[in-house]
Amino acid sequence: EVQLVESAGGSVQPGGSLRLSCAASGFTFDDYDIGWFRQAPGKEREGVSCIQNSDASTYYGDSVKGRFTTTSDYAKNTVYLQMNSLKPEDTAVYYCAAVTGWECAIVVNTPGIIRYWGQGTQVTVSS
Repeated sequence: EVQLVESAGGSVQPGGSLRLSCAASGFTFDDYDIGWFRQAPGKEREGVSCIQNSDASTYYGDSVKGRFTTTSDYAKNTVYLQMNSLKPEDTAVYYCAAVTGWECAIVVNTPGIIRYWGQGTQVTVSS
């Protein structure tokens, strides 16, 4: 069974940090790109980041560059999203996602090509 399970969402004040986790199972982890997407109420799903597990290269959406970092722990089949300097506009449900056969620069801007989606975890940034 293919699973992508997000965890460690929560509430934080502006300027704070969170680290999200995405635990993957049921497919060959090292062959896939793992992306993070987010969706706020009434808005389109937006690409946040992507890591190519074949070589650990990464790509970030413009709105999070310099603030967010994504990494993979290959021993645990887990991808992390370290979120620093959080802003209220970062508030959304965050989803991890998996796809193979595409460069991360394409993946982060094209949610329609995703093969597997997680269920999402809520991140709320407010005073």
